[in-house]
Amino acid sequence: MREIFPKVLCVQLFVILECVMLPNSVKKCHFGDTECIKDSANELIRHFPKGIPAVGLKPLDVVHVKDTVLVNDSQVGVAWYYFQLVNQINYGFENTTITEISGFDEDPTSSKIAIKGVIPRVIYKGNYYAKGRMLWLIDINASGESESEFLNFFFEFTLKVQTEYRNNKRYLKIYQLVPNIGLDRWIMWLDNFFPENTDLTIAINQLFNANWVEFWNELEKPIMEVFTGVFLGLINDTLQTVAYDDMFLSDKDIK
Repeated sequence: MREIFPKVLCVQLFVILECVMLPNSVKKCHFGDTECIKDSANELIRHFPKGIPAVGLKPLDVVHVKDTVLVNDSQVGVAWYYFQLVNQINYGFENTTITEISGFDEDPTSSKIAIKGVIPRVIYKGNYYAKGRMLWLIDINASGESESEFLNFFFEFTLKVQTEYRNNKRYLKIYQLVPNIGLDRWIMWLDNFFPENTDLTIAINQLFNANWVEFWNELEKPIMEVFTGVFLGLINDTLQTVAYDDMFLSDKDIK
């Protein structure tokens, strides 16, 4: 019995690992049926905001974001700035609506995979660290809580993938994700930016929010890199856990 039990356990574990499937409540589509795939993706988002650990789908309602340096000027001259966001958490991805999907053909490398969507409200909360110099007059050395709110956040990203074979099944590996993002409004608040002058802290925040478009244009590239990491983190584990063919109906299946 002591010899048989480990062998049986190993066999059962192998079967489980080989049969990782999406839940039955997730509607399967035929390859390339983009309307069906879009609807199924939206149903998946609505019904599983907490994610599905068994298939590598991470929670959508609370997304942890890696520490990010948004500005890192050379610390010379009359004006320079360094700004870092740490311990950031994203809220709002569970309200995503996918508006358009293309690709996901039987051969996923034969056509471009693209996903478009919109999120009514994306919130980032965490901490910040800032230091710098403003025109000889003011030295900045601040840290505190930060909050950013992106309204009507829309995105499009295209994927380049390659297939990997494991145990006679195809899995997708993303080797490039190109994002395009936009929004209708950015509202940000930094607590304690001038620790000894609350009025000046309020004034700086008001200045930022009144001129948010100019700040967005300056910071779009590093922000884009942040969201690239977020998107990859949300989908990559699932693609590596669930075989590509197991996500779709075979052409042999009756529609």
